[in-house]
Amino acid sequence: MAISQAMCTSFKVQLLSGSQNFNTGTTKVYKIALYTSSATLGASTTTYSGTSNEVASGGGYTTGGNTLTVSQIPTSSGTTAFIDFADTTWSAATITARGALIYNSTDDTAVAVLDFGSDKTSTAGDFTIIFPTADSTNAIIRIA
Repeated sequence: MAISQAMCTSFKVQLLSGSQNFNTGTTKVYKIALYTSSATLGASTTTYSGTSNEVASGGGYTTGGNTLTVSQIPTSSGTTAFIDFADTTWSAATITARGALIYNSTDDTAVAVLDFGSDKTSTAGDFTIIFPTADSTNAIIRIA
């Protein structure tokens, strides 16, 4: 089992076909779900697969994860296009997670896999995903 940070290949195809849209005011809802070290996620992940190796509901976490807010609509700098999400928090949570999946909850299509590098834990505290700076070299989703 392994989690490998990647923009999902199926998401790249969906971008080119026009089936993904991060503009505000769309009907698409993007979420982030947390996964244990038993999960296998990477570039070949195509969908949110329900609760298989997802952090279990309880202790401040609900399967399916948190809804994300697009904080930087699609823009560009130089030759790189990018978007950004607002940080998200599970409050007063007891969670151990090794990675996460950003997905379009409208149809459960995978967008990107985040690898935390090791298990991250909160015990009756905040578990926060802090997204990197929204620019052409750091944004979590960028196309160069």
